Formats: sequence, C-alpha cells, structure tokens
Amino acid sequence: MTKSEVAAGAFGKSIVPDAAKNVLAAVIESSDDAIVSKDLNGILNSWNDGARRIFGYEAHEMIGQSILRLIPEELHHEEDFILNKIRAGERIEHFESVRIRKGGERFPISVTISPVKDVSGTVIGASKIARDISERRRADESRFRLAAIVDSADDAIMSKDLNGIVTSWNKGAQRLFKYETDEIVGRSILCLIPENLRHEEDESIRKLRAGEKIDHYETTRVGKDGETHEVSVTISPILDSHGAVIGGSKIARDISDRKKVERLAMQAEKIAATGRMAAAVAHEINNPLASVLNLIYLARQDGTSKQEMQSYLATAESELERVSHIARLTLGFYRDTGSPSEVYLHDLLESVLAVYKSRLLSLRIVIEARFEDLGKISVRSGEIIQVFSNVISNAMDAMKRGGTLSLWTTEVGESDRDGIEVVVADNGHGIRSENLVKVFEPFFTTKGNLGNGIGLWVTKQLVDGHGGQISISSSTEPGNTGTAVTIYLPFSNAKSETARGNELKTGTAA
Repeated sequence: MTKSEVAAGAFGKSIVPDAAKNVLAAVIESSDDAIVSKDLNGILNSWNDGARRIFGYEAHEMIGQSILRLIPEELHHEEDFILNKIRAGERIEHFESVRIRKGGERFPISVTISPVKDVSGTVIGASKIARDISERRRADESRFRLAAIVDSADDAIMSKDLNGIVTSWNKGAQRLFKYETDEIVGRSILCLIPENLRHEEDESIRKLRAGEKIDHYETTRVGKDGETHEVSVTISPILDSHGAVIGGSKIARDISDRKKVERLAMQAEKIAATGRMAAAVAHEINNPLASVLNLIYLARQDGTSKQEMQSYLATAESELERVSHIARLTLGFYRDTGSPSEVYLHDLLESVLAVYKSRLLSLRIVIEARFEDLGKISVRSGEIIQVFSNVISNAMDAMKRGGTLSLWTTEVGESDRDGIEVVVADNGHGIRSENLVKVFEPFFTTKGNLGNGIGLWVTKQLVDGHGGQISISSSTEPGNTGTAVTIYLPFSNAKSETARGNELKTGTAA
C-alpha cells in the first residue's frame, strides 16, 4: 500500500481525487508524529519521516516487518488486543504504552489507531499515529514531585487568583491556619487577614498584576480558631503559557516564636542600656552633689554674709537642676511609652553626652560637634536616646586611650530622602572588614565577655522602626583608624508609625 493509499484510507479511491491524496501524503510525511500503517497481521506497509525520527529506523528497515519489533516482549499481548479492536472496526484513541527505539531505548508513547477500509468498507488494516510523550512524562513527574514537596512542606503554601480567591492549599497551611482544604479553597483570602490589615490585600493584588514579587514581608494573619500568627510572607506571580499573570502563590512562615525572642532581646538590651546609663548617671551626679553639700556647709558658717549665702544657694540650686535634668533624662528613656513627639535631634545627642560627660573626661576624649538640624523631627525620644547611647558607648569603648568623638547633624532634602542625617565618628581602633559585615547580626560581638552582641542589632531595629537607615564604615589601616556610624531619620514617618502599629517592618503589602 502506498502512502497515498494510506492517506486516502477510509474515503476510498473513487471519492478522494489524486490531488487531494498527494496533499494528504505530504501532510503525513511532514508530521512530527510517527504515522504508519499495517495490515491485519501487524505487518507494516508505510512509514513516515516522523516514525524515522522517533524510532530511529529508516522506512526500508521497517516496511514488510512486524510491528512487534517496536513493542517490548512483555507487551506483545497489546498487539493482539489492538488487532481485535481494528477487525471489529473500532478506533483506539490516545492509548499510552511503552515502545522500543532502534538502539534498544524504551520510551513512553501515546498511540491513536484507526481502521483502514477498502472501497467496499471492509477493514483491511490500520493506520497508527504515535507521539513520543517522554517530555510530557518528565514534566508530569516533575509536577508530581513538586506537588509532593509543596504538600509536605512545614510552611503554609497556597495560591489565589487575581480576585483574591484561594485556589490551592497545602497541609502546612492546614496546620497553621486550621482550615481544611475543602473549607478554604474557593473562599476569599481575606478570611485570613485581620480586619485592620485588609488594605494589604489590595496592595498585594496591585503588585501581582504588575508582575512584581514580594519577599519576606512580615505581617499578622488569623486562623480559623481566631488565633493570630506573626508570619513572614513571600508572594510570587503565577503566569499562564502566554506570560500573563493569572494569580499568585504565597508562602507563609510562622515567625511568632522568633518575634517573641526578638522582643525579649530588645527588652533585655533596653534594660542593659538603662543600666549603662544609670552607671554613667551615678558618676555624673556625684560631683554636683558633693558641690551642693559643700555649698550648704559654707552657707551655714558663722560670719557668712547674706550676699555670700545667696550666691552659695544659687550655685547649689544650679547644681541640683543639673542632677534633676539627668534624672529626668534617664527616667524618660526607661519609661518611654512609644508615642512619637517633636524634638530636635541635637538636643537628644546633647542629653546623651551630658550623661557620659564624666566618662568622656576620664578617657580623655575630645568632643567635636556640628549641629545643623534646624527643624524638629517626630520620633520616639526614648528609643532614639537608646540608639545614640549605644553608638556613643561603642565609640568610647574603641578609644580607651583617648581620641576625638565627632558628631554632626545635617538636614537632607532629596527625592527619596527628606529628613536628618546624624554621623557619629571616632578615631579608635576600628573594625576589621570581615567583622564589619556582621555588626548588625544578633549576638555578634568583638568585645569578648564585655559585650552581649545585641546592642547594634537592637539599634538597627529601632532605626528601621522609624523608617530610617543606619550604616557603618570603618578602617583599621595604621595611621587612619576609626569608625563612622551614619543614621538617617525621615521627617515624615507616618508610614513607619503605621507599620509599627501593625508590628510590620515595611510598607509593602502582602
């Protein structure tokens, strides 16, 4: 049987013109699929180029040979089944099995088999269209493995469409949020979001539509039982075959325990900072109190004139006011309620310097200050005092043999930065480059037993909480040692206040 006859197949010679036969033959020959024909004994009588590419045999190697040559021996029974179906005039569609290439390689295949009839309608053979489905099987296996990984993950992994409707839900999500799959799929993702945070979903959908990914966004979610969970969320757009965004995948990790530890660490550091300030205060108020006692003694002496007495008492009052100021500073730091207030940053810096005045003098550290912040800024004073206290205390530790502590403030007015920049620089021993990248990591310290390693980590948390930035540069080069800490705080931190209220770190919605 010729290729044209196979192409004519069920139509019969009297119905299909020769030109049409030639067109069909050309289509068959150019097909990527294997298209072959066989008689009712399974002997091949046509073989297209697609069959050559898939099986590796040339046409002359296969025409006149049994189709069993392509079938693994343990699957030969399939051919009997197929021939029985064909003799009965039945068609077999998308039958999946395994076949053998010329080199002996086995591969999965999908076969559609149709009976071929002569002009009288009698079945005389079969045409077969075979497609190599190796790539599809590999893709299916990859998807199955991925699905198994997703389902067994400890993290909550889910997906949603662009209307915020949940479309998939893994076991990790069941454990975290307590919803079974059939309870949540088809419902809005809003059922997981506290009412005061539901604006985040609008921002999430906006970013997804723009094809943007959201990494490690920290927020709060609520489960079926009403329990709230602090979570870190990563959201990625899901694309269709044309690259269009059709939804989003979300990975939510429960960070409640980590956040508790962080809060405890921050409280511990605040207490430690208060202790450091209290020690400095004890030294600082010692001298004025001694002066007050001496002035009172002089005022009580016989022969002291009224004018001298008034002078002694005025000086004593001044010294006591200094003591009172330092006490208020310390109590205000410890009792800070977290409410922001309008202040001059240089006032806070000067307050911290006042507390450390005695220690600075004993270490022979010279202060060079230049304050150019003319406007007030809204901050939580106690937290910023703690920031400055940590940074200045570190600078003093780096200058045990004396040195210069330089401080300056500058107003910044740029498109993406509108606030005040504070620089605290010393000419101490410096920080080695391999340690510089670790200074903001919790529990990392270069002070040995003298440090707990959370001071700068907490400092960064406090600066970040104000929507600001902190960076450190340092040099250990002989003759040019020292460290500079740069802190930027924005004038408007409404966004960071909202984020703080929600216990979030960024303004990016999930």
